[in-house]
Formats: sequence, structure tokens, C-alpha cells
Amino acid sequence: MVSRLEQIADLCGHSGTTVTESVYRHQLRPVLLSGAVAMDRIFDAEA
Repeated sequence: MVSRLEQIADLCGHSGTTVTESVYRHQLRPVLLSGAVAMDRIFDAEA
């Protein structure tokens, strides 16, 4: 099974996940967290 990190590395043209992890992970984290907050607001509003 291919991980999402491996898929991102492949899309970026990286031969492995090391560069992807060290360069992009810190940029992806805030985006993922803001998405999670938005989803929490949506589901809390429906409850």
C-alpha cells in the first residue's frame, strides 16, 4: 500500500519521501489543522 506521503513525493518528482517530509510536512500541517477545525465547526453546527 502506498502512503499519502509517498504519493506526494511522487507528484513532486522526489525519488523518496525524505525530502518531501523535511521540506513540505511543516507546510502541510497548518493546512490540515485548519481543515480539521472547519470540519469540526460544520459537524458541530449540524448536531
